[in-house]
Amino acid sequence: MKHTATDNISMVLTNRNRDLRIVKQCLTSLKKQSEQSFVCTLVDYGSDANYLKDLKKLLQDFPKINFVSCDVSGQLWNKCRAINIALKACETPYFMVGDIDLMFHPDFIKTANTLAKPSEVHYFLYGFLSEEESKLNKEFIDYKVDFPGNNEVTGNTMFPTEVLKKLNGYDEFYHGWGAEDTDIHIRMKNQGLSVNFYDKEILVKHQWHPKAYRSKLSKHPFHSQLERINHAYMNFTEASKKKQVNQDLEWGKLPVTKHYNQLNNACDKVFHIKASNLELKAFLAHLHNIKDETIQLKITDFPSSEKQKNNMKKLFGKKSIPVLSMETINNIILEEIITKFRNNPYKYQFDRTENQIELTMYCEA
Repeated sequence: MKHTATDNISMVLTNRNRDLRIVKQCLTSLKKQSEQSFVCTLVDYGSDANYLKDLKKLLQDFPKINFVSCDVSGQLWNKCRAINIALKACETPYFMVGDIDLMFHPDFIKTANTLAKPSEVHYFLYGFLSEEESKLNKEFIDYKVDFPGNNEVTGNTMFPTEVLKKLNGYDEFYHGWGAEDTDIHIRMKNQGLSVNFYDKEILVKHQWHPKAYRSKLSKHPFHSQLERINHAYMNFTEASKKKQVNQDLEWGKLPVTKHYNQLNNACDKVFHIKASNLELKAFLAHLHNIKDETIQLKITDFPSSEKQKNNMKKLFGKKSIPVLSMETINNIILEEIITKFRNNPYKYQFDRTENQIELTMYCEA
């Protein structure tokens, strides 16, 4: 992460396929900062190939931005890993987490520098813009706020870098959306730091964007209960007074391109199983033993006639197959990836139309 001796703050922005108009507004607001003594890194985590071409073209107008591209399309969104990749490279005393859909007041960095203290965390009041206002092209102060946020909106936070690194950064258990920002606030308090909400004025404005729309035809990885699991997990963080996380797996791991390229080559082993709990458990147990190989798992549902026969056997107390729904299998596999294999290069898809799941993974040595 390039920086000069005068830089005090490093900011990270994370992105996946966000509207380039929104990205441009965010980066322009940073370009207009009255104090330019800061580092900014944009970590793209799995945007589509065509989108990436346009993003790289846009970034030519913003030479100050350090760009890190993670070729992890086909994986669950993991904002925490993206943040931690920048954190590991951070060499400034303070580390700021921002959002790519924010715009920053021209004196934002100047104000943050005055607040920075080694035993304090600071986060900032949001001003939310309407859809119509967000699409206008104005100076920061001229954008009219539709409504202010409150102290539960924790997405834009500045930390003492040394302490954040000591706690192993953001908890990479969190995938999808929800709770990761509040989790780190809880752990900072558990570490004895004061967490302070800056609400004297609105220094960040949130650009309106539609909620991520997911088509029923989408094959991208999706777990229907993940957001609820994230919030339950956060509650345990609070109850257990946890401080340090990511102790079983490497945190902030930058994807290794040559390993991810293995996913596009012929697989060393291909496994075909049906929607059986027995077969699924056996495969997942076996997965731990595979090293330095690329494997593929293909799962299909049982034909309805076979399910009927199996139900009859169960009804009469005969030995039957423990059949699982494909949605349940999907959730089990994604949970296994999150807890045990999230650092492995993988791509995953669930075709709900054909009722087929396909997982390709490079199992590192």
